[in-house]
This record gives sequence, C-alpha cells and structure tokens, in this order.
Amino acid sequence: MKKCLLLILLFVASVALAQKGSAKRPNIVLILADDLGYGDVGFNGQKLIRTPNIDRLAKEGTKFRQFYAGTSVCAPSRSSLLTGQHTGHTYIRGNKGVDPEGQQPIADSVVTIAEVLKKAGYATGAFGKWGLGPVGSEGEPNKQGFDQFYGYNCQSLAHRYYPNHLWNNDKKVILEANQNLLYNKEYAPDLIQKQALEFVDAQNKEKPFFLFLPYILPHAELLVPEDSIFQYYKGKFAEKPYKGADYGPDAKDGGYASQEYPHAAFAAMVARLDLYVGQVMTRLKEKGLDENTLVIFTSDNGPHVEGGADPTFFNSGGGFRGVKRDLYEGGIREPFVARWPGVIASGKTNDHVGAFWDLLPTFAQLAQTKVTGSIDGVSFVPTLTGKGKQIQHNYLYWEFHEQGGRQAVRQGNLKAVRLKAADQPGGPVELYDLSKDPAEKTNIAGQHPDEAKKLGELMNQAHVPSALFPFGENEKR
Repeated sequence: MKKCLLLILLFVASVALAQKGSAKRPNIVLILADDLGYGDVGFNGQKLIRTPNIDRLAKEGTKFRQFYAGTSVCAPSRSSLLTGQHTGHTYIRGNKGVDPEGQQPIADSVVTIAEVLKKAGYATGAFGKWGLGPVGSEGEPNKQGFDQFYGYNCQSLAHRYYPNHLWNNDKKVILEANQNLLYNKEYAPDLIQKQALEFVDAQNKEKPFFLFLPYILPHAELLVPEDSIFQYYKGKFAEKPYKGADYGPDAKDGGYASQEYPHAAFAAMVARLDLYVGQVMTRLKEKGLDENTLVIFTSDNGPHVEGGADPTFFNSGGGFRGVKRDLYEGGIREPFVARWPGVIASGKTNDHVGAFWDLLPTFAQLAQTKVTGSIDGVSFVPTLTGKGKQIQHNYLYWEFHEQGGRQAVRQGNLKAVRLKAADQPGGPVELYDLSKDPAEKTNIAGQHPDEAKKLGELMNQAHVPSALFPFGENEKR
C-alpha cells in the first residue's frame, strides 16, 4: 500500500514538474543606457568605438530599427517605460527636482513593470539611476516594486561619476574616498555593477527574476578611470579640451568635470558600458540562467551635447536629425536589441514600430499575468517570438516640457513635430515622410495640409493635461 501511494505521489510530482517546465516564464534583464545615441553602437554603424558585447547581443538576437524611447530626457522617458504610458498620459512628464535630493516622485497609485512582475512572483532588482522619487517618498524604488535598489536616487547627483554617496535601498552609502568631491577614487558605475552581478549570483532557476539596469553611462560628465579602456582611446582622436566644474571642496554635485580628452573619454565610457553588458551575459551563463533569460538593450533618449560631448564627431545620431531634448528621430529613436536563445530569432533585423510603453504589457504577457489600469502599450510578444498576430499602434505620441514645449506623433510613415507647444497649443506642425526622409530634412506640411492637420489633432487628443506638468497656457489657469 505504501509503495502504491509512493508511486502515485511520484507520478503527481512528475506531472506537476512537467507542467511547470512547459510553462516556464523567462527571466528578464532590461539594460538601459543613458544618453546613448542610435549610432553609438557597432550594430548600428559606429566605426570609432568598439562595442563587441553589445554587437554580440544583436548577432545572437534581433535588432529593431524603429524602436523609440518614452521621450527625449531622463525622468519622463523612464516613467513612460515603467508605467506603459506615453508622455501624454504618464505621471512624470519632465525633469523636476525636489529637495533635499531627488526628483518629483511617481505616485503610489501608478502601476509599474516591477510591481506587475513582483506580484507575478518575480524577484526584482534595479541598479543604476532612478530619478523617479526621493528616498522616503512614495516614488522610491522599494515602493514601486523593486526588492532591491543600489545606485543614484537623484539624477542630478548622477552627473558626477565620483559622488560622495549612493543608496542601497533606503540606506545612504557613504563613499569615504570621494568625500567633499576631493578624491577620484571610487568610480560609482563600477560599484553599481558589482552589486548588479551579486544580484544575478543570488538568483536560481526556481524563481524568475527581473533585473533592471539603468546604467548612467555615457551621460555627461565625460569621466572614466585611468585604466586600459581609457588608455586604448587616448591619442586616437583630435581633441579640444573641455573646461568644466572640477572636483574639489567647492564643486557642485551637478556639475561636469574638465576633460582634456573628451573624445577619448566618451569612447571609453561607451566601451565601459559594453564591458558591463559582457559581464552580465557571462554571469548569466555561468549561473546556468542564460538560456531562459530575455535580455533587452536600449537607451533612454538620444545623445547629449553637455560636458564636452561631440555627437557629430561620432555620428551618434546614426544619420538622424536631432539630439537629446529634440523630438526629431535623433532624440527619441534608440538602439534596441532583444535576445532570448531558442525563442527570438538570431541575427535578424526587424522594422516593427514600437516604443518604451510597450515593454510593460510585453513583460506581463511573458510573465503570464495581466496588467490592471490604463496603458498605452501593446505587447510585441508575437514579434519577438514569431508566433501569433501582432497588434500595431494606431500612432505613437511624445511630448517634451522644456525649451518652449514640443510634441510629436508618428502614424504609419508620417511624423509630425510641433515646436513652441507651450506658448502655441494647437499650433502648426512640421510634417515628414520617414519612408522617404528618415533624416527629417524636408518639411512637407505645406504640400500635405490635410495630413498635417490630422496629425496635429492627434497630438491634441493624446495629450491629457497634468497639474504637475502643465503644458500650455490653457493648463496654467
């Protein structure tokens, strides 16, 4: 009788194990570079900077040529990514600092990717730059679904690569060697990378995990350790030294250090980012987690021009018009790669048109859970896996809350851009046909007034007023 009962229990256990294995959910690693342009990586044509590990991702996965950020600056782009909403709806729509350290907190009522995945049983960790709420506020990472956070809470402090402190969840980590901004001893990205790799080490095959890596490289300031990576690029380019706000007792947290070799420093920063990507991939493989892990690599917005950066020299925009803070393609179209062995085709290029707000529903579908609340995103699991019918966006929408306000919308191959949107809500738009003019050189609004008017009306529909981030005089009253 006991033997019979044992056989039954073993059978039931084997069936349960088989069912679990057949419906195994992937680990998810989302790597987000900071101010990395479309053309700053080898797989998109970069000739001056070596990115072998990132390029290997593209070779082993699928690269997307028409994937967009949430908008063209840090905090709102991250808000769009985490909430599944475009910037006409998402809670944080601009870079807005608060005292004593941090940015306007995302609301507790907002549902994030991390909250969705944590509820579905995922371990969650974020390592890098946050910028969506100070420690102690409702927007801090631990209150937005992350079990573990290590890095910069404040994106202004993240302008310094040798800060005097970082954050481990809600605990301030004092970097003794960097106190008073006197000594360039502890390079924060290296410290953050160490914690990220330890998070991977702590995972096992029984419970899936979500690892969010919002690295700060290659955001200004242009500064890297004097190691072999930097030495490799020194002397390779013509240089114009940049004079900035140097480290010392009177230095500001948000300044940019001087750099004698700005071209070499930028190249070395991108190369160091590439090194981090390679380290993550190696650690996943060593832990036996590689085969069932979806890895996505992208950037939060277009290339910056601060701190001595020279995106023209490196063709950082990849031939597209605009840089960070622009809503032209160069400001929002990003390098984007997805890799998942045996599931996502390797060595392919895909022209699916998607955006950051698609990541939440995509990850939720892969985690076999549902999203509650209103989102703008569309799951692109069918595109990733090649199975099922892909739902397409009717249009994509962006807005930007600096420099007089800007709006943009893409529908099909047509793209409209509105400048001075705060002072002229509902004003005229520029119109471009991306199929013929991806560099947005020729404004065809005059030749196609009906299409221009239609896309302008779509902008008005997509934008829902925000009390926190007013956009236009009609919202300020």
